[in-house]
Amino acid sequence: MIYTSEETEKKAAIIAAKMMLAAARTAPKACGVDLVETILVDGDDKDNLTATMRAMGTENKTFFIRDAGNIDACHCVVLIGTNVWPRGLNCGLCGAGNCVSAESSGISCAMSVNDLGIAVGSAAATAMDYRMDNRIMFSVGMAALKLKLFSDKVKVCFGIGLATTGKNVFFDRPTFKCPS
Repeated sequence: MIYTSEETEKKAAIIAAKMMLAAARTAPKACGVDLVETILVDGDDKDNLTATMRAMGTENKTFFIRDAGNIDACHCVVLIGTNVWPRGLNCGLCGAGNCVSAESSGISCAMSVNDLGIAVGSAAATAMDYRMDNRIMFSVGMAALKLKLFSDKVKVCFGIGLATTGKNVFFDRPTFKCPS
């Protein structure tokens, strides 16, 4: 049997993505509380995600349109999000005096956001272990939240596109100048 590069590379990206979900799940979590959720998206669902990114790009976020083009070139997208529920440490790292004050003010728990960063980092490192071109993008995460792909508990999310092309689709992206 002969397998073409197109079909085997897509299957490889899906395998790597599944391993990325496992890496995100097993990443350390503050106080041993796991609030991280993960999703793997491809096909029509990925197309819906990029369509949402393009629509959001018309709302004064033009780089979302650029990012959607990158995701179009990907086989799949890993989404990693978290609930921002305070852990009760009253550490003040979030900027509030205590967890009750943070929660009533709608401030995200720094421990939750840190857990998300570690999970995303573990997932991206796993993609690198599989030699998959990838990029972490908050724009993808925002579109996933808008589409309500996660449970209602998830408030912060990042997306990681995976591509297996002869040239990294994320490399020569036009730069976006942040407003001053």
